[in-house]
Amino acid sequence: MRKATLKVFRGDKNGGDYTKYEVPVEEGMVVLDAIHYIQAKDAPDLAVRWNCKAAKCGSCSAEVNGKPSLMCKTRMDRFEDGEEIQVQPVKTFPIIKDLVTDVSWNYEVNKKIKGFSPPQDDNEWIIYQEDIDRVQEFRKCIECFLCQDVCHVLRDHDRKDAFMGPRFLVRTAGLEMHPKDTANRMKYLKDEGHIGFCNITKCCSEVCPEDIHITDNAIIPLKERVVDEFYDPVAKIFKSIFGGKK
Repeated sequence: MRKATLKVFRGDKNGGDYTKYEVPVEEGMVVLDAIHYIQAKDAPDLAVRWNCKAAKCGSCSAEVNGKPSLMCKTRMDRFEDGEEIQVQPVKTFPIIKDLVTDVSWNYEVNKKIKGFSPPQDDNEWIIYQEDIDRVQEFRKCIECFLCQDVCHVLRDHDRKDAFMGPRFLVRTAGLEMHPKDTANRMKYLKDEGHIGFCNITKCCSEVCPEDIHITDNAIIPLKERVVDEFYDPVAKIFKSIFGGKK
């Protein structure tokens, strides 16, 4: 039976190092299976977060050979024989233990986004399929936070004090583009979410396990709305004459 060598980070917020483990590779195995094997045979105290093992809960996020990935979706047969597989916690968030990180900051950001605000005097909702299709993509997010991890504003510059990150730009887009939402979140996006920090490199779209077109379908349209709201002189004149609508 073929064996693989996994180099797994072991440690906590005070520091740590990598430990090598040999794992037998069976057909259909994923990296999470290998981690479970290590837990069962070699390191029962290895900390890892997981739940569904079906790429739907978003719990088993890690960095496999430097790429933000879901361990349950990263097949072992994609690696060459003899290739060392490095597994480490996501870089953007503080380490709790081994492969587990503290992602609670994300939930604090989420609380600041104004929720769905339907019209109060509209008793009959007529929504067209094209409107549903436009926002349905954003509802696929499983909150694995891989997009947050790979975002250079958060990862390399640690601007959690200012930037909301791609996951919450996706959530905001889903609300703003809902045909029955009446709230205006443009000022929040500009002044608190700081959407201007994003330079649309599309790295968030590349790691999304749900294939959400984060940059093209969420971030760029929101950037255009912010520009129209605050920086476009023609749009300002138009709104002053005809009134502003979402």
